[in-house]
Amino acid sequence: MHLVAVDVGGTHARFAIAEIADGKVVTLGEAVTLKTADHASFQLAWHEFQRQSGGTVPRAVAMSVAGPVGGDIIRFTNNPWIIRPALIREKLDVDRYIVVNDFAAVAHSVAQADEAHFLHVCGPDGPLPDEGGISVVGPGTGLGVALLVRHAQGYLVQPTEGGHIDYAPLDRIEDQILARLRQRHRRVSAERVVAGPGIVDIYETLAAIEGHAFTQRDDKALWTSGMDGSDPLAAAAVDRFCLSLGSVAGDLALAHGAHALVLAGGLGFRIRDTLVASGFAERFRAKGRFEGMMAAMPVKLITHPQPGLFGAAAAFAQANRDC
Repeated sequence: MHLVAVDVGGTHARFAIAEIADGKVVTLGEAVTLKTADHASFQLAWHEFQRQSGGTVPRAVAMSVAGPVGGDIIRFTNNPWIIRPALIREKLDVDRYIVVNDFAAVAHSVAQADEAHFLHVCGPDGPLPDEGGISVVGPGTGLGVALLVRHAQGYLVQPTEGGHIDYAPLDRIEDQILARLRQRHRRVSAERVVAGPGIVDIYETLAAIEGHAFTQRDDKALWTSGMDGSDPLAAAAVDRFCLSLGSVAGDLALAHGAHALVLAGGLGFRIRDTLVASGFAERFRAKGRFEGMMAAMPVKLITHPQPGLFGAAAAFAQANRDC
């Protein structure tokens, strides 16, 4: 069966034709990427994709959306589109559809992607386990967290709000990062530190410790200067981010009772080399009496070029195994 896979974020909407069979994705076609700002609604973007596809597309759609999916209306943080799931069949002229949260889609990608789409980060360098829990963690604009459970009959994906657990500092520097964040937030969650924007507070805390004057910069600029080494303080902030990410990822895997952990998201891929060389692994396994268990847990990073599209198609395939 063929279907349209869609991945809708704040800035871009991506479309591709996928083929599924026996609950799995067989092929995923080349993605068509449209800017959300260029189209007044999702339906109009859909029509543009139809036009670029020759006017005819499959009558089934799998959508990954950046936001909650349980209500009557799906709204987006960074674009004015509104999607009403109850009207999808009518508005898009399709027979079947599924809508999943964007990070649930990532977890479906982890479940079905080939081993070639995973990069070893730390722990045993072998394939992901065929059975048991796999924590999926993705630092981006926020901190996405899902639990993938593999079993003999297939797998289950449980989306979570794990990124909103309390942030737990482990040393004096992280105590000061937490103190800085508490000036603005009554409660400091993990994603305040280990998501892309968190680099700003890390950087400014390190500057205060060093007694350095600094000009306020956004997270994108700090990531760039930290990764290319042009700003030593920003580079130190990137290293500190990796330490904190290791701690949080280890906490989540421990809480999930996971047998493995997979990092996901564009930011994770961007800092992959730094992650491997950083103290991420040490922090990940530093769980007291469970250090041996954590050290034996494989940690990988998914490198699939379109995890949202692939995962949306995989979610549809799982929900429509009769197709």
